[in-house]
Amino acid sequence: MKKVLIFLAILSVISVHALFASEQDSVPPSKWKQYWKLSGIVGLKVSQVQLVNWAAGGNSTFAGVASANVTLNYKRNKIAWDTNLNTDFGVFYSSDFIAFPWRKGNDNINFGTIFGYQINPEEKKSMWYVAANGTFRSQYTRGYDFPADGTRVKTSNWLSPSYTELSVGINWKWEKLVNIYVSPFAGLVTSCTDSVLRASYGVPADKTAFPSLGMAFGAGIMYDGVKNLLILTNLQLFTPYTDPGQKFGHFNIDWNFMISYQFLKVLSVSLTTNLRYYPKVLFDEPKTKRVQFQEIFGLGVAYSF
Repeated sequence: MKKVLIFLAILSVISVHALFASEQDSVPPSKWKQYWKLSGIVGLKVSQVQLVNWAAGGNSTFAGVASANVTLNYKRNKIAWDTNLNTDFGVFYSSDFIAFPWRKGNDNINFGTIFGYQINPEEKKSMWYVAANGTFRSQYTRGYDFPADGTRVKTSNWLSPSYTELSVGINWKWEKLVNIYVSPFAGLVTSCTDSVLRASYGVPADKTAFPSLGMAFGAGIMYDGVKNLLILTNLQLFTPYTDPGQKFGHFNIDWNFMISYQFLKVLSVSLTTNLRYYPKVLFDEPKTKRVQFQEIFGLGVAYSF
């Protein structure tokens, strides 16, 4: 038995070596940079105030946000593959909060990947692709609301909710600046593993996920034409064809925007906004629909590439 395992291990090493050798023969290592491009910005913003016997008054506070917006692009001949991860997580502390001084500030996971085959001449600046697209949106940890009575009410959890979308459609790109995607065949799975939260996100009480088929639309802009300046914006829409809890034409909306300017090599000032509207997401009692909005402005350490 050991001899068989050793033989399989050697065979695997030889196969992998042969595979990489054949790839290196067909594409010289120096040319990989022509096909792959990694870009984005990662940063950390921290602020802290400590007060001891401070006659003017105030509260001791701490706030920290870690964020990353990273894009990996592949382009060779008629094949294009774009992947993006936009994520952040923040916490804050205030001595003014007696019951729960440590609280979550922001918490987002936005992942998307699109693979396309170009159907018009390659030399054109305006490019058309037949494409397959996948996205995933969720958060890392539990989130709470804090009523005035000093209690806390759980509003989210890991995979509660999460939104996974798979679709096929047409993707139009103008150089690397503009990207527009339309799909008449899009599947969306809304997940909620936490049974306490399912009613708030349109998931049946006896299920962990609810699938729906519908239409999807996406648009994005990435501008880095000015040195040290980066502007990113992305809009995602989805409406189901048949869903007892959401009529066709009532869209799920996700719109993210970021502008960042880097100076002194490691310092960055940035503004990030996130707007969401999900017709099946309900707030408070009685349950009502609401527009969700988040804005983050800060100065901190960042690295762009």
